[in-house]
Amino acid sequence: MFKTLQNAWRIPDLRKKLMFTLLILLLYRIGNVIPVPYIDVETLGAYFDSVLSNTILGLYNAMSGSAFSMGTVFALSIQPYINASIIVQLLTIAIPALERMAKDQGEEGKKKIETITRISTVALGLLMGWAYYMMVRNRAGIVTDNGFWAAVVIILTFTAGSALVMWLGEQITAYGIGNGISMILFANIISGIPRGVTAIFSMFTAKTWWQAVIAIIGVAALVVLIIFVNDAERRIPVQYAKRVVGRKIYGGQSTNLPIKVSMSGVMPVIFAQSICSLPATVCTFFGWTKNWAYLNLFQSTKWPYVVFYFLMIFFFSWFYASIQYDPVEISNNLKKNGGFIPGFRPGKPTSDFIKKVIGKIVVFGAIYLAIVALLPMIAGILMPNFQNLAIGGTSVIIVVGVALETVKALEAQMLMRHYKGFLD
Repeated sequence: MFKTLQNAWRIPDLRKKLMFTLLILLLYRIGNVIPVPYIDVETLGAYFDSVLSNTILGLYNAMSGSAFSMGTVFALSIQPYINASIIVQLLTIAIPALERMAKDQGEEGKKKIETITRISTVALGLLMGWAYYMMVRNRAGIVTDNGFWAAVVIILTFTAGSALVMWLGEQITAYGIGNGISMILFANIISGIPRGVTAIFSMFTAKTWWQAVIAIIGVAALVVLIIFVNDAERRIPVQYAKRVVGRKIYGGQSTNLPIKVSMSGVMPVIFAQSICSLPATVCTFFGWTKNWAYLNLFQSTKWPYVVFYFLMIFFFSWFYASIQYDPVEISNNLKKNGGFIPGFRPGKPTSDFIKKVIGKIVVFGAIYLAIVALLPMIAGILMPNFQNLAIGGTSVIIVVGVALETVKALEAQMLMRHYKGFLD
């Protein structure tokens, strides 16, 4: 990876793109520490650490680079854009008009979908900004002015911040390296590395060095596992029959149908964590933090939460696989193009075989996601010192995945330029 970055830096065009990406990320990090008016940052931070860190807001805080718990301009980060993108994607599948727009209108339809996503992002930013204001207003001492205009300033500042983050991400995608939204997520997550390193050093000084060693080995093992599974795929052999068109013969070649093991990426983990943390979030908003269910069922440090989290990861892995892959449609496309899977007749036998293969891959992929997501959580339950490391399976998957995708993007651009140093 470092060799690829070094070679890319020697190419003027890629060097400009790298510098532009770093500049945008620097501007974003500056905005991440600018506080919103009328909010007491210290009181908010104490309230977040004592009450909100075990809710879904803890995930939002990690994804925003701790901006959420500090009440800064970019506190909502890219969450409105991610939620809007997911909602629009699901609506594209559910609403025939949007599906036709995405498939039949080509580039023009894609631009319309992007416009709908941007508008939805602003709407969700406005809604989430209002929810954030209601949350901090209900806690005495956080909001310094409870007047109407102060509320308007706080809500609109959060909304404008989410829209600006979306624009910064689009600028990276257009003029920088990699996907802009992924790069911003990457920057947010790695900003918490110094805190984790400090926690590990404190474990060494507190005579719990063996736990620190376990943490280092565990993180390294997770990274290796993610790298291994990220590129893993099941290749179904496909044979195309020969056909004569005029004086030319087409087909006859052998290829394969690749199905990635991690076909849904980190989305099942994010959705599962959102659903599992919803009860604790509701209890927090309504002040029900002392009842039995909250203390024994809804907190992430309890075993019932871990079991339910595991089941939700399996469910959303299957859900995403069912959206991404339609065995009947794949079988029909192979049949139309004269392709077939050796040993299976075209039509229903082929679709049943593909469905069976996808089912096995979904199970393996769900187990992989469950291991990565639950291992840090289980370690935190068994050894409470691990909770101070702020290491989450979701964060590790995102960081490793974005790093790999960025290196692949650099290699692809260097290959297009026939860079001799890279080819050698």
